[in-house]
Amino acid sequence: MPLKKYGRGPFPSATEDARASQCPPDSPQCQSPSYRLAFQDPEFMLRGELRPVRLQLELLKPELILQEEGIESTIVIYGSARIPDPETARAHLETIQQAYEHNPEDRELQNQLAIAHNAVATSHYYDESRKLGRLISQSTPDNQLVVITGGGAGIMGAANHGAHDIGAKNIGLNIVLPHEQAPNQYITPNLAFQFHYFAIRKMHFLLRAKGLVVFPGGFGTLDELFEALTLLQTRKIKPIPVLLFCERFWRRIINFDALVDEGTISQDDLDFFQFVETAEEAWEILAQHNGVANGSTPANDASAD
Repeated sequence: MPLKKYGRGPFPSATEDARASQCPPDSPQCQSPSYRLAFQDPEFMLRGELRPVRLQLELLKPELILQEEGIESTIVIYGSARIPDPETARAHLETIQQAYEHNPEDRELQNQLAIAHNAVATSHYYDESRKLGRLISQSTPDNQLVVITGGGAGIMGAANHGAHDIGAKNIGLNIVLPHEQAPNQYITPNLAFQFHYFAIRKMHFLLRAKGLVVFPGGFGTLDELFEALTLLQTRKIKPIPVLLFCERFWRRIINFDALVDEGTISQDDLDFFQFVETAEEAWEILAQHNGVANGSTPANDASAD
């Protein structure tokens, strides 16, 4: 439901009061932090006691912007930031191979060489993610379905890249991390968001989601996948397609059947997701679920109040 827009009424706006709150600079009272308007006081806003307010602000800011942009439905694409494009993967492999040839006894180089070979093998998923971002965007004009990712490099950047290829709006939800983290260059600039709270970020992934596509990834991808599966299992969100790219990877990483055998999930819980291998296969499922083929509007909303 759209948020209420407040009229001006007789009161001055916060912007007007912020401009009007001037004070003689040599006044001790004006120099005191206590005299700042609360919303203009960074030290106050960053206090631990203000966490509930910051949580609300982090929920509201993207929500208001997405509403203003007319974006109601998204396809979420998760995946590793460490999966490069094929050209980069091959170049890295050549570099490691050359180093290894000069020092074949170095065990660390042996490990790096094995990882580099795997990176070349999985790098085609960069191309599949880019292709899927393009398919989603070109098949659903007028923001009917908009690509949304975690805003980083690798698989995420590829999906944004695919939408960017045809000039379509696409969204990136970046997160502040201790190491350097920047949004990829393909995100629509005014739809690039930065988050402090993982929980609010993950909520925004699902608020408009009409489908989830999960490529191979690490801890972050697994966290995002299992949160979505948990919400589906507990019926906290309405059913949407959850597509796992590369069955070989997921079968090797997660023994879903063992969870059934141990009785920790039911056999029916395996129906919450399905495996796909190509962008075309993924898009066919997403399009059918969302009624795109016959021109109808997307069905089902993943969010639940």
